[in-house]
Amino acid sequence: MSLHSQDSSQRLSSHQTDAAHTKPFSTIGCYTEEEPTVREWLRSLSPTRQGVVGYFREIFVFTQWLPRYNLSWLLGDSIAGLTVGFVVIPQAMAYALLATLSPEYGLYTSFVGAALYWLFGTSKDIVIGTTAVGSLLIGGVITSIQQENPGIYTNEEIAKTTSAIAGMILLAISLLRLGWIIEFIPYIPISAFVTAASITIMSTQFPVLMGIPGINTRQAPYLVIIDALKGLPNTRVDAAIGLTSMVLLYAIRYFCTRMETSYPAKKKTWAIISSMRLTFVMLLYTFISYLVNKNHTKAQSPFRIVGPISRGFKHAGPPKMDKDLILLILPELPAMLIILVIEHIAIAKSFGRIFGYTVLPSQEMLAQGASNLLGPFLGGYVCTGSFGASAVLSKAGVRTPLAGLFSAVFLILALYALTAVFFYIPMAALAGLIIHAVANLPTPPKTLYKYWRLSPFELIIWVTGVVVAIFVSLEVSIYVTIVVSLVWLLVRQARTAGSFLGQVHAYHAANNGHDHHYHHPSSIPSTPTLGKTADEASRSLYLPLTRGQDATNPSILVEPPYPGVFIFRFTEGLSYINQAQHTALLISHVRASTRRGSDDVNEDPQSSSNKNSNKDKLWSEPVLSPETLAARSHLPPLRSIVLDCSAIDQLDITAIQGLVDARNALDKHACAGLDGLPESGCVEWHFSDLTSRWARKALSVAGFGKPKKQASTEGQLESDPESNPNTGGRPSQNPEDTEQENLGSGREGISAGLGCSVPDCCLIGEARLDLGGEKGVDHMAAIESVDRPFFHMDLAEAVEAAVRHARVMDAKEKRTWRHGPVAHGACESENECGMSGAVPSRSSQNSLAS
Repeated sequence: MSLHSQDSSQRLSSHQTDAAHTKPFSTIGCYTEEEPTVREWLRSLSPTRQGVVGYFREIFVFTQWLPRYNLSWLLGDSIAGLTVGFVVIPQAMAYALLATLSPEYGLYTSFVGAALYWLFGTSKDIVIGTTAVGSLLIGGVITSIQQENPGIYTNEEIAKTTSAIAGMILLAISLLRLGWIIEFIPYIPISAFVTAASITIMSTQFPVLMGIPGINTRQAPYLVIIDALKGLPNTRVDAAIGLTSMVLLYAIRYFCTRMETSYPAKKKTWAIISSMRLTFVMLLYTFISYLVNKNHTKAQSPFRIVGPISRGFKHAGPPKMDKDLILLILPELPAMLIILVIEHIAIAKSFGRIFGYTVLPSQEMLAQGASNLLGPFLGGYVCTGSFGASAVLSKAGVRTPLAGLFSAVFLILALYALTAVFFYIPMAALAGLIIHAVANLPTPPKTLYKYWRLSPFELIIWVTGVVVAIFVSLEVSIYVTIVVSLVWLLVRQARTAGSFLGQVHAYHAANNGHDHHYHHPSSIPSTPTLGKTADEASRSLYLPLTRGQDATNPSILVEPPYPGVFIFRFTEGLSYINQAQHTALLISHVRASTRRGSDDVNEDPQSSSNKNSNKDKLWSEPVLSPETLAARSHLPPLRSIVLDCSAIDQLDITAIQGLVDARNALDKHACAGLDGLPESGCVEWHFSDLTSRWARKALSVAGFGKPKKQASTEGQLESDPESNPNTGGRPSQNPEDTEQENLGSGREGISAGLGCSVPDCCLIGEARLDLGGEKGVDHMAAIESVDRPFFHMDLAEAVEAAVRHARVMDAKEKRTWRHGPVAHGACESENECGMSGAVPSRSSQNSLAS
């Protein structure tokens, strides 16, 4: 039977008492924590052979699944890839118009993404190609540069150079495995951007849909909408094609959706038919346009048509890496990169959650980077994951990422064999296709209401982003929302106050079907086998003293663990941005709840000692009148501080300096003027749930973690002129004081039999130790480091140690406190202050906490 303590309230003395009933042991192994070093940290960063091999296997991820490729996968991928090819062709041509490029550039872009993704991608369902948002962004870059430097660069040169630079950046981030940086971008700014982008796209395509000439679609969206409404009297015959194409698209979708519901067995078939509606409508209106314009030129057509499209890859060539052009592009890149990466990874992860596979952000960025870097050499521009095409691919039964290769083959066929057909595609029909494709992107009201219920302030950020995008620009919108979100995060971390905790003794309720009962301590017999007494049958919970701050029942009675013992929880960690607030709250509350050491020399507030103590105070400290001293005479002296560090991982120098300053301030408050008591033992600082080795080392260097006279002298922080963090401003003690301080700490050493002393309160457990030439022998060993007794495994253990110290100090002062209806008696001996005596009164046991 393992002797690991399953509950921090389990007493070590109970383990020792029950040794005869469990497993006897004669030796206890010591454990001293080995401090981390910079060399160890650097060694952990150095690559290993196994790590290098794994790195390259991750980069060329296809090597992990391609050897297992089979005919079943081939059939599924070929069908899915060809299906997506039919869908991508009209979309790619339409989206290229958003980028102010001719339609064939959309085909180039989609071809490169489809041909390369399978080499690096980790999602079988995603399709890399042109998107409405990405095309809109590249169109904005082209328009901005052309307005500043008209006629110097062509639209194609700007688009290809922008894509190449974006690809280089994405490749660098992915090869360095920095994909985690996208986690700094919250979801709300992206949701606001997509909504605003869809509104912008629809506003820019509406004049094309209606055939309204003379509209500047590159101005702010609200101006485009106003000008389009003013231009409605100038509507041309294009409106008939555009509006009917939209009606037909929605009608087909509605019909297929109804058929999916009515015939669940053929749901997949109807879903594929629905996804093909874009291709069907384009072919229909292209055929109508051909009948109308077969004997006309483009200029003679009664409605706008696409016109001539270059056959094959005639625009292939390296991007123009001109220095001046690059300098013009760089300011436009951040917003574009953020949107392209977030959009792609969000789509990939959503399919990964649905089908149960893992998507690697860094690897997805590698696939994006390769496509964007190599695409311009064939005439492509920026590409990313397309949600519409990806949904079609998934519904078509794709099996592996190789399906994109079949789509690429179909796109090559279209570029060489169908360019003559593309000549007759009506522009209004393409505008209707774009509006239909992005109409479902805006966030629906139901989701906005959900945002309001989840986080009202983030809904305000969302509304701000949409408004800024419509009235200013999309780029400004994404920057504003991200900055506001990050500021909100910092404000929450900096201004979220910690909380002081109290103790609640909870009992398990039993329901017999009619009545509720709970196991009261008086009804629970002692269980010698388990070492539990009636008093140990409850669980100690620690809740905020100020009721209503958390989700627990506000009527539950919460008590301080012991007079002069304070438990403080860091709710948002401890760092340089919030340490001032945490330490100020800690100091002010403790000072208000305890008496000064000098005020406690004589309990008579009129005594000359208390009157003279005011002379030693700083000018900024209030002078306590006899009446004030009399009113504060019931307050206990400060004994121990317990810090719940469960929310802390790392500590910076500012945070540690704040703790040092707080310790010095409370030392002066609690220890000033005390005669006959060891100053090093009047206040103890205990830390619970602090698992980071670096944080524990930093605190040890600052003098925490062990009794003051044993504190480490490895380093020193700036502190009070008369003190340092290693000694707390107290004179060093001679060796004769060791035994007295051990008593004050309640940590009596017991011989371990292994050349060291294990503290009486130390948790021990079975371990494999090499002793006396025997290897792998089961022995008992300390779970915690015995040289840092003030660092504890959990909060309950830390509180017990703090209460034990307070009881010992009260015993020295012959003090008995009444805490609630039951008095806390001071222990008179070391044995009485052991683990069994550390439990405070059960004054709240008449209340049921469940």
